Amino acid sequence: MTPVAAASPDYARRINIVQGEHRVEHDPEAVLCTILGSCVAACLWDPGASVGGMNHFLLPGDAHAQAGGGAAMRYGAYAMELLINDLLRHGARRDRLKAKLFGGACLMKGLTDIGRLNADFAERFLAAEGIEIVGGSLRGERGRRIQFWPVSGRARQTLLAADQPALLRAEPDLRTLRAPPPSGAVELF
Repeated sequence: MTPVAAASPDYARRINIVQGEHRVEHDPEAVLCTILGSCVAACLWDPGASVGGMNHFLLPGDAHAQAGGGAAMRYGAYAMELLINDLLRHGARRDRLKAKLFGGACLMKGLTDIGRLNADFAERFLAAEGIEIVGGSLRGERGRRIQFWPVSGRARQTLLAADQPALLRAEPDLRTLRAPPPSGAVELF
């Protein structure tokens, strides 16, 4: 008889990150997850402070974004600043930050290649900030499912099949799949 395996530490505490969100974690059991098409996710961590985080942005610049709102987080410059500042508040040091970048695919031929613009922006932004990019996967023609362990900096990418565009279109709706926090209330059907 094969013993039943304990829950995999890879999935001990999954946290979904959708467009316009970011998350910083100290928990070694946390794994930050997202699905990307033309969007980009920056995964940053400080190995010395055992803290890391991920953002997920839709558009590269923020020339017209207003700080403090959900719409602003869809812009790369604001999303990157917010993630870096949150990491610093959680004990990270800028000089130790490492980065992995994912996404930026060109999913629709003939239209503006927003994925390439997002990828180019993320690389330029991190270079200007002096943050080393040590890995990742940018551009291409396929969506990706990303898992990132923020304490260790480990990342896993699964390329989506070319026939999975519905999954990418539904990605912004993943927010509705989150279970609400326990409230102690009982719901009767």
